[in-house]
Amino acid sequence: MSGHSKWATTKRAKAVVDAKRGAVFTKLSNVITIAARKGGDPTMNFALAQAIEQARAVNMPKDNIERAIKRGTGEGGGQTIEELVYEGHGPAQSQFIVKVLTDNKNRAASNVRHLFSKHNGALGTVLWNFNHKGVILISEEAWLASKQSFDDFVLESIDNGADDIIHEENGVIIYTKPEDLMKAKHWLEAKKINTESADIEYVAKEKLKLNDSDKEKIESFIEALEDDEDVSDYYTNVEM
Repeated sequence: MSGHSKWATTKRAKAVVDAKRGAVFTKLSNVITIAARKGGDPTMNFALAQAIEQARAVNMPKDNIERAIKRGTGEGGGQTIEELVYEGHGPAQSQFIVKVLTDNKNRAASNVRHLFSKHNGALGTVLWNFNHKGVILISEEAWLASKQSFDDFVLESIDNGADDIIHEENGVIIYTKPEDLMKAKHWLEAKKINTESADIEYVAKEKLKLNDSDKEKIESFIEALEDDEDVSDYYTNVEM
């Protein structure tokens, strides 16, 4: 991980091994179902379009995607999926916000609490250190392929919804107001610049730098979160 933890998360999702494929499909199905509650047409529902794009990136079957959409629009039946958000301190006094999509909130709450406790953390208030922002990731490979002048790109992106643009080792990160995320994503599509992800996220105001031993503890905690069937996403103030 670098300044933005989602570089690693996105790469892991795309390189998912067969043993975990079913669990990843379940998580993405829940994401699609929640998004589809606001409408089953991805051309009119940006969140649903992004969820479908994520599912296709890991080769989720079309039938699975369609079933998840129908469940969200009320056509497919099945158990109700609830969206929950937990916040707390992880290892080394790191801060985490954990998003859960589950059909059993008691199980989810117990599991999340256990994960924090097992990794020397605890649930608690940390939202004060996070802003809600649109976040778009462009991989370094896609950025180089675009052959853009970074200075010109920055000026043009600000006119198309961006608040801040950072170029780091893994690629380019664009931050927007939540309501401007769709505008910025469509602008990039018009410029034929491929994106790794585009989503509304919790972005830390103050970052936490760690030593090597603490990094291992954080990575272990993150792996545990990603392995939990109810955890759909997480956000942290850790800079690694």
